Amino acid sequence: MSITEKLYIGGAWTEPDGGHYEIVNPATEEVVGLAPEASRAQVYEAAAAAREAFGTWSRTRPEERAEILDRAAAIMARDADAHTLLARAETGATTATARGMQVAVGSSRFRRYARGALEPVEEALPPQINEAGPMGKAGVFGAVAVRRPVGVVTCVTSYNNPWANPAGKIAPALAMGNTVLVKPAPQDPLSVFAMVRALEEAGAPPGVVNLVTGSAPAVGEAAVDSPDVDMVSFTGSTAVGQAIGEVCGRAMKRQLMELGGKGAALVLDDADLDAAVMGIGTTFSFYSGQICTAPTRVLAQRGIYERLVEKLAAYTGYLKVGDPAEKGTVVGPVISAAHRDRVESYVELGRKEGARIVTGGERPDLARGFYVAPTLLADCTNEMRVVREEIFGPVVVVVPFDDEEEGIALANDSDYGLLDYVWSGDVARAFRIAGRLRAGGVGINTIGRNMEAPFGGFKKSGVGRDVGSYALHAYSELQAVVWPG
Repeated sequence: MSITEKLYIGGAWTEPDGGHYEIVNPATEEVVGLAPEASRAQVYEAAAAAREAFGTWSRTRPEERAEILDRAAAIMARDADAHTLLARAETGATTATARGMQVAVGSSRFRRYARGALEPVEEALPPQINEAGPMGKAGVFGAVAVRRPVGVVTCVTSYNNPWANPAGKIAPALAMGNTVLVKPAPQDPLSVFAMVRALEEAGAPPGVVNLVTGSAPAVGEAAVDSPDVDMVSFTGSTAVGQAIGEVCGRAMKRQLMELGGKGAALVLDDADLDAAVMGIGTTFSFYSGQICTAPTRVLAQRGIYERLVEKLAAYTGYLKVGDPAEKGTVVGPVISAAHRDRVESYVELGRKEGARIVTGGERPDLARGFYVAPTLLADCTNEMRVVREEIFGPVVVVVPFDDEEEGIALANDSDYGLLDYVWSGDVARAFRIAGRLRAGGVGINTIGRNMEAPFGGFKKSGVGRDVGSYALHAYSELQAVVWPG
């Protein structure tokens, strides 16, 4: 598999000014393809193309937008086998994850927002009686709140899921009548090219979708600071999100930020430990821990602490680490050699901080690939950096606590607040605790999500909410229309 891509600007596939850079398979270290290196001028050109297309696209009938999104979803599903191979090759995800959680979720999100394009955008407000005064005669005033498209939206997407994450931005933005400039993560952008080709084949007009890539920070910076961009939707690290927020703040650009996480998993003494282990254990395997919603920070009540650690350690023994293309593999590689080194440095830091390495801690004995062994760190304290900072790899830390109040305090003692979890046999107790957690979402006895529920974070985990109809709201501005009755 070897692909050489071009930029997509104003409906035309365009040679990049800066040549190409290599996309490497994290499992084999072989080159998957070549991605274009855009110049700042080309990024600005793409944003200008989106601006030019906005006027016409924003006035299209919702039914027309819905048809294009639905056709794009069907095209993605039609080519799912090829897309699965590509996603696996550039991300290192296992075949099952690439097929079911990347490609399938990407196409399903386009279908969801094909329906979303048809959702009502007007809300009638109660009439108001105004007395006569300096503003005019007495009268009854009607009003309606109408959702309007924001304009040109830059979508900066993450590397851990190059199908679901871009689809969750592009599809609702287009459904609401915005035009988009897409800037994927530099590590694995090839899948996003396939998504844009599906939109092109589905009939998206020139300039409605534009795609630029690059390994240099200047490409992303230009996609954010272009004067033609009205909104930036970003998924990634908190540090980068803060830098983007500063740029957006100076120009008063709309923001949607889904940033880092360090999900607390409170496991109470009345919990079903096997269920808790199954949920927490996904951190070791799902995307090899490269997921911001993972329950990476386990807070275990002392009555079940040792048993939970033992069960988590046993769980890792069933996880086959290796080539994601091989049958039975559960844990694939992380995205790059640099990220592998970063994760390993955190494990070593945990050792120095006094954590007990129960499992893992050594690099898997594999000839090629960027692998990290599933690692369990026990006897941690909330002051340790491995507990406070996002590692973004197959590493779980366990902190003991005595009573419910201490557990809640530990969970909330974090810079992050994306998704927390509570395991308890007393559902009423779990709901009571959930109400006191400073997180954008709380899972009770599950890590599953309802894809119509709002998604986003408290504190340094982000700004705004998306998913379901909330995404349609995120990519729109409210306009009030008032008239005399």
